[in-house]
Amino acid sequence: MKLESKIFDRIRVKPDEDRLLRDQNPPCAWPDCNGAGTHRAPKGRGHDGEYHLFCLNHVRQYNRSYNYFSGMDDDQVIDYQKSAMTGHRPTWKLGTKRTGNEDGSDQADEDAGGYQFSDAFGLFGDMEFEARKPRRTVRNAERQALSTLSLDETATPAEVKAQYKLLVKRHHPDANGGKRESEDKLREVIQAYDYLRSVDFC
Repeated sequence: MKLESKIFDRIRVKPDEDRLLRDQNPPCAWPDCNGAGTHRAPKGRGHDGEYHLFCLNHVRQYNRSYNYFSGMDDDQVIDYQKSAMTGHRPTWKLGTKRTGNEDGSDQADEDAGGYQFSDAFGLFGDMEFEARKPRRTVRNAERQALSTLSLDETATPAEVKAQYKLLVKRHHPDANGGKRESEDKLREVIQAYDYLRSVDFC
């Protein structure tokens, strides 16, 4: 056979499949294995995002013995599972807010009704702000009753009582000579006030 022959130059031998895999992939990470590392397997806790590369047989063997929680006792596993429910991020009770302490730590402010803020640029000088109590939610029926008394939803119980007394004196038949319109208005005022009392608004 002549090595310089044109025919010899065109001969191609089909390589076996294993050799093709080894050429395209790194070798299997299993000790004394000559196969191709075609399958990824996680390295374990503390090495998130890192993988071993194994051949098919050895990745199956590795997966059968793999345990992410190896070396952890039951309490640690339970704590990890609880933390995983919130994506391992800190949480606090609903209705509280976080306020920074002077030492840089962060704790929940249990007084959720108060309003606190930091005046980093001194815009408000030495002004002190009182904690504001949360206002109760006013329902439509209560809003309508307040409207009958010529009040809005920001009215306090003391204001409601004072307005009620004023309207009763104004629309009482003795003060209006027994006019029919005044009686109807008086009835509406009394019903509105009774309703507000029944729902503990005043």
